[in-house]
Amino acid sequence: MSRQVPLRGVLFDLDGTLIDSAPDLAGAANRLRADHGLAPLPLSSLRPMVGSGARGMVGVAFGVVPGEARFEPLRDAFLAHYEAGLLQLTRPFDGVDALLSALEAAGIPWGIVTNKATRFAVPIVEGLGLARRAAVVVCGDTTPHAKPHPQPLWHAAEAMGLAPDSVAYVGDDLRDAQAAQAAGMPMAVATWGYLGLGEPVQDWGADVLVDVPGQLADWLLARLANVA
Repeated sequence: MSRQVPLRGVLFDLDGTLIDSAPDLAGAANRLRADHGLAPLPLSSLRPMVGSGARGMVGVAFGVVPGEARFEPLRDAFLAHYEAGLLQLTRPFDGVDALLSALEAAGIPWGIVTNKATRFAVPIVEGLGLARRAAVVVCGDTTPHAKPHPQPLWHAAEAMGLAPDSVAYVGDDLRDAQAAQAAGMPMAVATWGYLGLGEPVQDWGADVLVDVPGQLADWLLARLANVA
């Protein structure tokens, strides 16, 4: 890794990085399809676009994009379905608890920066026991801008009392990489996440690609060891 500033904190994206929310988001999309007399889609076709939120899910489920007349009513109906079942199947990915525990044992604070709106993100992080452990939770409506703008990441670093270049950001979407780069933060891509359908993850310009949470823990803790 090129940067040698000591790592003093870690920020994580939420969906596709810390938690697997795809089953509940896909379930909301399929309930909305049922409302319109349409058959359910397999999780495999919906999962890649989970990182794009309601826009991505409505796009896959109905072939509708923002700006079209049908988009906003479908989006609002999708979000209502989702809000009614936020924690039916959503869970942290395997290995995430051990990763967070390793950071905590090393005295490294961690937080969450997500584009998910507060009305969805806060009940989830509280329900999964993450809110009491996180140093900061920044949602999609916490600041005037969402990722890929760097402002949410800067806001989180400031709340932790840390310089941006001393905080690593971990995510699974191109917007995460763009936000981290704009914020001046080292960035790791969680390849166990959703990744979207855009340009290959190898082209995102991240510092490292990690396949499992344990590998990410090794990378983060080695960074600490290297600057000790």
